[in-house]
Amino acid sequence: MIKPLLDWLDHRTGYRKIAHEALYENVPGGARWRYVWGSTLTFALVIQVITGVFLWLSYSASSQTAWESVYYIEDEMTLGWLVRGLHHFTAQAMIVLLVLHLMQVLIDGAYKAPRELNFWTGLILLLLVLALSLTGYLLPWDQKGYWASRVVTNLVGVVPFIGDGLRRLVVGGNDFGNLTLTRFLAIHAGVLPGLIFLLITGHIYLFRRHGITPKQPLKKRDAAFWPDQVLMDSVACLAVLAAVLFFVLRFHGAELGAPADASTPFPAARPEWYYLPLYQFLKYFPGTTEIWGAIIIPVLVLVFLFAMPFIGRWKLGHRFNIGFVCALLAGGVLLGYLAVNEDQHNERYQLAVVQSNRDAERVQVLAQSPKGIPPEGAVTLLADDPFTQGPRLFAQNCASCHRYGGSDALGAKLDATKESASDLKGFASREWLTGLLNPATVDSLHYFGGTKFKDGDMVDFVKKKLADPSPEKKMQMDKVIAAVSAEAGLPAQRSADQRDADLIVEGRQLLRTQISCTDCHQFQQPDSTAIAPDLTSYGSRDWLVAFLNDPAHTRFYGKDNDHMPSFGKQGRLNAHDIGLLADWLRGDWYEPDGNAKP
Repeated sequence: MIKPLLDWLDHRTGYRKIAHEALYENVPGGARWRYVWGSTLTFALVIQVITGVFLWLSYSASSQTAWESVYYIEDEMTLGWLVRGLHHFTAQAMIVLLVLHLMQVLIDGAYKAPRELNFWTGLILLLLVLALSLTGYLLPWDQKGYWASRVVTNLVGVVPFIGDGLRRLVVGGNDFGNLTLTRFLAIHAGVLPGLIFLLITGHIYLFRRHGITPKQPLKKRDAAFWPDQVLMDSVACLAVLAAVLFFVLRFHGAELGAPADASTPFPAARPEWYYLPLYQFLKYFPGTTEIWGAIIIPVLVLVFLFAMPFIGRWKLGHRFNIGFVCALLAGGVLLGYLAVNEDQHNERYQLAVVQSNRDAERVQVLAQSPKGIPPEGAVTLLADDPFTQGPRLFAQNCASCHRYGGSDALGAKLDATKESASDLKGFASREWLTGLLNPATVDSLHYFGGTKFKDGDMVDFVKKKLADPSPEKKMQMDKVIAAVSAEAGLPAQRSADQRDADLIVEGRQLLRTQISCTDCHQFQQPDSTAIAPDLTSYGSRDWLVAFLNDPAHTRFYGKDNDHMPSFGKQGRLNAHDIGLLADWLRGDWYEPDGNAKP
């Protein structure tokens, strides 16, 4: 039954002749490992096509759904992380394989006449693969890809005469948006693959026409492509697949950063490793000289590469070509090393990477919360998250005076100075209040030591009235501290406040009588004579929001306010941001286990 069917198929298609010509092509000098690179590239491209189609089936190209659909692929779709990981790391492998293939062709002299056209199609394929990686970088619509792609499209604008129009054509307008994604997807999944398959067809045809150019001298007899070279190619393809799978399993798929946010600058944006040399090279061409690093010099290098078949006609020219390409690769490696080395010693970049990783992990947590991803898109998850926005708001608005655990809350260490206000990590907690009411620390730079209140009534009261307390007085102070801290209703102390409910009630009574806090502070009842901040609901969300809005209000410091800005009253922060900052200071944000850790 099968033979008649195969005979019928052969009669209609001639597949047996085609297979015979493919498998029994003559290999000068017999099978060699140096000939495997073309097959591995074809294998990698097939993986890219197959995985790309599966990714495309679940991808949605819009600024509100792109990241979300990639998140679905990575975290929700069965084996989606494996498919995306294979696509991502195979793309990386293709760059390496292309360079190896280019070097093998160059060393063997397989670029010289009559193989010029074959060599040129190979160079164009290299450029198309680089373009494929570049356009695919934006599609996840995460911070890294978004900001790196903006840099690249801005470079397009450097092209003389047509640069601005070309940039607008690629971007789909003046700025990145839905049209940018649809155009990048069309180029990435349609235009470039079409051109690649067209060129590969021509490349293989030309290769078959002129045959293999062997490295001389030949040490073995000629042999057919089947079976030895097929076996070597198969082993090499399996080795490439094994290497790709190693990285896929090692990183559980491909990286997915936080959703792209045009309003949040991203200092951690960097191109993929194979574009780092060009990224570093551009640093040496600032301002108006950028066109030399971005356009003129790269174009001249490409022109030389395309001219190599003519230069290589002479033995000295061939050697020069090899030396030039080796120098070009060595220069690329050096520039890549310099880029990585500079980043390793760039504190701002390193802090941005930490923040980037933190945001990427955080958005995953929020996306998996009971509320899930809202219709407005995942970017709003971080925009409305105190854990994410609190440190940024603190660093931008508070860190010039205050510290948070000795830093600006984003990781940059801050030295306490005489002008420093209190360190706000743990504000209103029992531990923080214990330090405030400690004669040894109340006037330190951790609390009032860097403010005008260093010589005020509060410091004087703590140093005189609370110095060397008796065991009974110390026990009373612990109760008062618990009572004041309970006013905040801090999530981290919720269980402790419930456990110590009776002690807190006693502390409130002691606060009014034995400790005499109400001589200066208002507490749970109106007091027009109060001259210090209200302790009613001290540290609660409402208290903090009101305080940040206007610390010079009579409820707080009044005319004695020490340079603390009225963020809300002066319009420096809106109500949304003040609420986020207050929640973050209180350690009040979503965690899967319900326990935030400020």
